[in-house]
Amino acid sequence: MKEITVISGKGGTGKTSLVASFAALADKVVLADCDVDAADLHLILAPTVRKRENFTGGSLARIRPGYCVACGKCEEVCRFDAVFFDGPGNGSVPRTFRVDPVVCEGCGVCAWFCDYDAIEFKPHINGTMMVSDTRHGPMVHARLGVAEENSGKLVTLVRTTAREVGERDRCELIIVDGSPGIGCPVIASITGADMVAAVTEPTLSGRHDLERVLELCEHFSIPCGIIINKFDLNREMSEEIESIARGRNADVFGVIRYDPAFTKSMVAGTSVIDYGRSAAADDIRGIWERMKERLEALC
Repeated sequence: MKEITVISGKGGTGKTSLVASFAALADKVVLADCDVDAADLHLILAPTVRKRENFTGGSLARIRPGYCVACGKCEEVCRFDAVFFDGPGNGSVPRTFRVDPVVCEGCGVCAWFCDYDAIEFKPHINGTMMVSDTRHGPMVHARLGVAEENSGKLVTLVRTTAREVGERDRCELIIVDGSPGIGCPVIASITGADMVAAVTEPTLSGRHDLERVLELCEHFSIPCGIIINKFDLNREMSEEIESIARGRNADVFGVIRYDPAFTKSMVAGTSVIDYGRSAAADDIRGIWERMKERLEALC
């Protein structure tokens, strides 16, 4: 199976709308929504969840008040200041220690040094992963819990599961909806992909963030191409962005005209392609054909 990852330097460029449109145009495809911090592909594709499982990305410490003797060793060794001396008494001592789960980094040092076996160190549930059916094929997606970490691990799990589902259903292509930016979840989304499509818009921030994305793909030696959404709002900036992309050996897959069909299709809960004939839909079809040609040439 070949794998295309769609990312963007910043949020709000139309990345997820494009992924949904590519899904409508592709054959034998499995989708992976790897924007686990703010997943929204399901809002367009209305998936039916077939499988749901908890994701555990690490462990957290918890002090058992009945065992704590208030020696203070846990507070002494915790470098993250996650231990507080305000826990309930237990009959032996008037107060015990407590670990704040929000501050705890899950290093386990406090449990290691506790001489009284008063600290539990158990796996912590960070989120949920789902395998679903959509009108365009299977989709693997996830939801990270509020203020939870380890999004990179969850992204890797989503991609691995998507490949397993694709092999089971004999799909030919995986389309990954990645996160915006260049952080850990983005790196986990593009590593090992056959090709990256970076979506941007003709603004100063769009240009700046695209440059960072291109540098990231260049660092990992992943073929990359760009798509400029709403290019006609600032044609001069669009031309500048195309020049920057070519200077970094990135393909220009195409540009998309500003079109209210994007917003109307989202309100209708569908992709731009499924919504009907429009200028944006015509542009997206042309871009998809160029992306397929480029992917075939690479592989």
